[in-house]
Amino acid sequence: MTIRERIENILSKLPSTVKLVAVSKLHSLSEILEAYDAGQRAFGESRPQEMVEKASSLPKDIEWHFIGHLQSNKIKMILPYVSLIHSVDSERLLARVDSQAANSGKVVDCLIQLHIAMEESKQGFPIEEALELVPHFRDKYPNVRIRGLMGMASFIDDAEQVRGEFRTLRLAFERLKPEFPQFDTLSMGMSQDWRIAVEEGATIVRIGSTIFGARCY
Repeated sequence: MTIRERIENILSKLPSTVKLVAVSKLHSLSEILEAYDAGQRAFGESRPQEMVEKASSLPKDIEWHFIGHLQSNKIKMILPYVSLIHSVDSERLLARVDSQAANSGKVVDCLIQLHIAMEESKQGFPIEEALELVPHFRDKYPNVRIRGLMGMASFIDDAEQVRGEFRTLRLAFERLKPEFPQFDTLSMGMSQDWRIAVEEGATIVRIGSTIFGARCY
């Protein structure tokens, strides 16, 4: 199948309320353009320098999502291009995003990343800590617009375990939603588990290999 055919196949199965972010990290400009020509506009990157280089070379109406672990010293680099930062995994990082956004005269849309997986290697606020702290972020960081939550489930074949982790994230989303006027985004689900994520309430799915295949470098 071509990239166009893969995108069309995914979109045919996605509810109209769920946005597809095509994860283009480590894929070439030509592959991204093929997806763009198929109508795809939202792309996800996890390396600041790579995102900046692509954003500088590709059509300006592309909506760039930063989905990887973000280092504080790279925030300024991505601010001119990023539409949504999915991966705010600590208050320290949130404070730095707020500060850099203020310096740039911007308000930046962000998601708070929660740790929902069994795997310790994944980033994010612990659930209970997030439920306690996140409501205080609304007025504390005026140059950040918190739009919702992001999480990554365990990379395992146990569909019920994955479903339970996504459900935990959705329940946290529902508890926090009344605290924020624009809390409308629940980013969960990747190539291996996006169908379960959609069933559990995702509003964004982040799909890479199912669209682009193996990475080119």
